Amino acid sequence: MNSSELVDAVASATGTTKADAKKIIDATFGAIGDAVGKGEEVAVNGFGKFKLKLNAAREGKNPRTGEPLSIPASKGLGFSAAKAVKDKLNG
Repeated sequence: MNSSELVDAVASATGTTKADAKKIIDATFGAIGDAVGKGEEVAVNGFGKFKLKLNAAREGKNPRTGEPLSIPASKGLGFSAAKAVKDKLNG
């Protein structure tokens, strides 16, 4: 499912226009990104938790030359699915 299909599904499920559904989706993901960027955990009941994931610096290899290189530490977005979501996927 891409973003326009998500907008269509939300608009259809809520009886709103596609423009309003897009605003709601953008605002939701924007709020999640902002909160996680500040180090907060965002828990959505029945769906899961979004949290900041810290990736430590490490040594890697250039795949083309095999030469060692240093990969700097970085931040990412972690997600843990709620039991209800896991049950849907495995049920």
